[in-house]
Amino acid sequence: MVTRVFIQIFVLFLASSSTSSSSTHLCLSDQRSSLLEFKNTLSFYDYCMQFTSPQTNSWNETTDCCSWEGVSCDKQTGHVIAIDLSGGCLQGSLHANSTLFQLRQLQQLNFAYNDFNGSIPSPLFNHFVSLTYLNLSGSGFSGLIPHEISLLSSLVSLDLSYSSLTFDATGFDRLSRNLTKLRNLVLEGTDMSGVSVASFSNLSSSMETLILGTCQLHGEFPSEVFGLPYLKHVELAWNENLTGYLPKTNLSPSLVSLDLYYCRFKGSIPSSFGNLTQITLLDFTQNDFQGGIPDVFENLDKLTILKFGSNNFSGQVPTTVFNLTQVTQIDLSHNRLEGTLPNHVTRLQFLQYLTLTNNLISGGVPVWLFSLPSLITIDLSYNKLTGPIGQFQKPNSVMVIDLSFNDIQGPIPSSLFDLKNLSSLLLSSNNFSGVIESSMLSKLENLYDLQLSNNGLVSLSSSNDGVNYSFPQLTRVLFSSCSVRKFPSFFRTSKVEVLDLSNNKISGGISKLEAEGWEGLNMLNLSNNFLTSLEQIPGKYLQILDLHSNLLQGPILSTWFNLPPPNPPYLSLLLISENKLTGNIPSLICNWTSLVVLDLSKNNMSGTIPECLGNYSYGLQFINLQVNNFHGKIPDSFTNNMLKNLLLNDNQLEGSLPRSLANCTSLEVLNLGNNNLTDTFPHWLASLPSLQVLILRSNRFHGSISNSIASSNFSALQIIDFSQNELSGPLPANFFRNLRAMKDAPKEKLPGSYLFKTDARVRYVYQYYQSPVNVTMKRLELEFLKTLAILTAMDFSNNLFTGQIPEELGDLFSLQVLNLSHNSFACPIPLSFANIVALESLDLSSNKLSGRIPSKLTNLTFLAVLDLSKNELVGPIPNGNQFSTFDNVSYSDNLGLCGMPLSRQCSTAGETTPAPPAPMVREDEDFVIPFIWEVVMMGYGCGTVLGLSFGYIVFTTGKPWWIVRIVERDLQTKFTKWVKNRTHSK
Repeated sequence: MVTRVFIQIFVLFLASSSTSSSSTHLCLSDQRSSLLEFKNTLSFYDYCMQFTSPQTNSWNETTDCCSWEGVSCDKQTGHVIAIDLSGGCLQGSLHANSTLFQLRQLQQLNFAYNDFNGSIPSPLFNHFVSLTYLNLSGSGFSGLIPHEISLLSSLVSLDLSYSSLTFDATGFDRLSRNLTKLRNLVLEGTDMSGVSVASFSNLSSSMETLILGTCQLHGEFPSEVFGLPYLKHVELAWNENLTGYLPKTNLSPSLVSLDLYYCRFKGSIPSSFGNLTQITLLDFTQNDFQGGIPDVFENLDKLTILKFGSNNFSGQVPTTVFNLTQVTQIDLSHNRLEGTLPNHVTRLQFLQYLTLTNNLISGGVPVWLFSLPSLITIDLSYNKLTGPIGQFQKPNSVMVIDLSFNDIQGPIPSSLFDLKNLSSLLLSSNNFSGVIESSMLSKLENLYDLQLSNNGLVSLSSSNDGVNYSFPQLTRVLFSSCSVRKFPSFFRTSKVEVLDLSNNKISGGISKLEAEGWEGLNMLNLSNNFLTSLEQIPGKYLQILDLHSNLLQGPILSTWFNLPPPNPPYLSLLLISENKLTGNIPSLICNWTSLVVLDLSKNNMSGTIPECLGNYSYGLQFINLQVNNFHGKIPDSFTNNMLKNLLLNDNQLEGSLPRSLANCTSLEVLNLGNNNLTDTFPHWLASLPSLQVLILRSNRFHGSISNSIASSNFSALQIIDFSQNELSGPLPANFFRNLRAMKDAPKEKLPGSYLFKTDARVRYVYQYYQSPVNVTMKRLELEFLKTLAILTAMDFSNNLFTGQIPEELGDLFSLQVLNLSHNSFACPIPLSFANIVALESLDLSSNKLSGRIPSKLTNLTFLAVLDLSKNELVGPIPNGNQFSTFDNVSYSDNLGLCGMPLSRQCSTAGETTPAPPAPMVREDEDFVIPFIWEVVMMGYGCGTVLGLSFGYIVFTTGKPWWIVRIVERDLQTKFTKWVKNRTHSK
């Protein structure tokens, strides 16, 4: 913005100079020849010439060159002293032997906005030593700026912005020392990563304009530059590694604009800012300033833009800010400012944008906000505002109101619906109450976005006057977690594209009539209500339909497919989990070729799985049919290499694993647990390079695990559960050597902000859909939400394994849960287990383990659950760290163990001393210690990444003392902090 202003200034400067576009003398013939030869070396690019006529079109031998467009001559000598070919559609290279350099008296040169290629030749600086004005902005030159630029000792204005040029340290240091007349320096976009910022302290004291945005500067910027006496405009924006401090005194009194957007300046704002009476722009957004904002704005009458967002400012909002008579933008967002807003303001007559989001501002919402004549946007979201909003008399032209995430109570004032220009009304996550009538909304003819989610006392209702109101611009309606009791069919004639009514009290059914219309609807969320039926899918272009956690019953899918077509051809996400659906999956579902997510889990559906499910939709990434009554074989027709998640657990499926799963090369989660599958260990799944979760628990897998597994196999696995099968033989050491994902810290995942810039289907899943992974053990249930970024777990319990436990298990440093219980391992506990530093739960119970408990296991400081019961261990129980917290249940039925917490004491030699029989806490012999996994991924859309972020812990079984002990212990807090540090992307 500042650069464009000064281009205009320079053009005016050029026009007002002592030159003329027409001379009383004929131009010198040698200079005319030089210009014509220069013209002939260049070409013109056609696209540019569609919009303008190049200046050089007027250049010919028959006319005086001093009359040519873009050429100015000295009135006395006839020498060409100024050339302005800006925006001249020029294309080509400027060679070192160009005849242009014969114009030795040239004082002004403007090649801005052309398409030159190659570097700037040194003769431009060697021969044009009289230049006072040089503008190569956006000219296309690239490469290193020649050091000879420092020869331009007469230069007053230099603009090299918007190019691919580079300054090195030597070149810029010479420029800063030798160009003593320089007043305007515009280098925006120039690569200055190799320049020492200390060189800026050598700049001319005459400097007026310094534009250095996006120059890759780094280091501490010299604060004395801000004190140059004639300095008016400073732009350092988008130098994210540039630090520095503002001087407490000696700020240039001439400053008009100071733009430090997205740097890393520190310290506080000096009170001397109150002396900047010429200032019009202050932008310190996204820096590291801190402390209070001084209340010194009373004399800054020319200030139009004030942007201090995304810093660490604290203290009170300065009251003099609200007395600025010319200000159009105030942004103090994302700080820690507190206090209340003034009750009465009259001077902000030109204010257009007020942004105070994400602070600690309290008190009420003042009604003057809705009466300021120029205000367009009000954003007070994420504060601590309270109280009701009062009525106001003179509605203004505001278009956007965001008061979400506060604690505002009471009804929404009716005068709010008199704001005729309102396009976005965002009031989510407050304590508003009352009924929003369709007649009220219809008054807002420009309303585009309406958000009232998480206002538990707000309901939505149609008027009772029989009028069919229209909502011509309304596109987005979010009423999640309110008190809506009826499906708002009155919206069906509008342009609504997104409708979220989840977590409400909508009951009964939605009739075919109510589902008709909705021509623009592409996302409908009715989850977590009390719906019993949906006779027809609303809309013709629906992409996302979320009906999970309702009371829907019967064969709804079959009903839908028996209706006349078309069913929505673009449906991508179909989520109907946790209902009471019955019947089978109609094979016609395979006509929905746009489907990305199919979730029918936790219903009462039955029948076989359609053969086409594995290959009918190239884009299908998520199939979740878990916890139903499907039977028969899993279709052996998988050809979809986009499939990421396949969840068929807790059904009645039988047969062997379909070998066609090997074609699903993108598969990340495979859960087939709790079925009746019969097969051997699926070594062939090792060909899936992205497989991170493999859960085959509670089936009939049998045989041994081969020791000849290639080094790359299963290298991505983070969770493996083969518990409650019939696997036998020893655990092969090679298998554990290959589990690289359990050895390394999890890789950083794509942040949510990236996902929100991708497909709308991905955004929906990221924002709304999450289902936990539950790990259930004795007395403790851990519930993990969202993604699989951190959890690593292994469960081979309740099998027929024998022999020794491989020492290689100790190399799985990031393993958090290990369960080898209920097997026939006959060996000591491996000493290497002390290396599994992340281990939180260890269960080795019901084996034939012998020897002593390794004392170094006390180094496992995250260990919260330990079960070594029903083995043949001997010797003293180690003491210290977490071992001091375990009770006798962890060691029961090991007759050779002694020491605390057992009543059996150890002798001085470390052996057991007989003690009277003590009552032992025993469990039923048939009790099994399973891991129960409910794995549902939160990454349905194209390109999403599998992960699991640590959610929260739910303690569901066991004695109260266990719960109290776990909760009170700070171990879990420590572990959670460790987990967060390991998953910096979350």
